[in-house]
Amino acid sequence: MSVLTTIAGIPLYTTAQEAIAWARANGLSGYHTHGWQGLTGYMGGSSHSAAVQAITPTTASTTTTTSGGGRY
Repeated sequence: MSVLTTIAGIPLYTTAQEAIAWARANGLSGYHTHGWQGLTGYMGGSSHSAAVQAITPTTASTTTTTSGGGRY
C-alpha cells in the first residue's frame, strides 16, 4: 500500500482500492478524497468524520453509586 501521508492519524492512500481496504478493516465502507501537495489522495470511510470516529476510542461512561452508611 502506498501512503501519501496521514491526516488525524488516518492514512491517505494513492488509490481508492487501498482506502476501501482500510475502511473494511476498520468497520467502514467507501472512501472520500483529500488534496495533498497537488495530488488527490484517497481515505477510507465515506466521510472524514466517519474515518475519525472509526479510530477514536469510545469512552464508556460509568456510574458510581454510594451508600450513606452513616449513623442516623
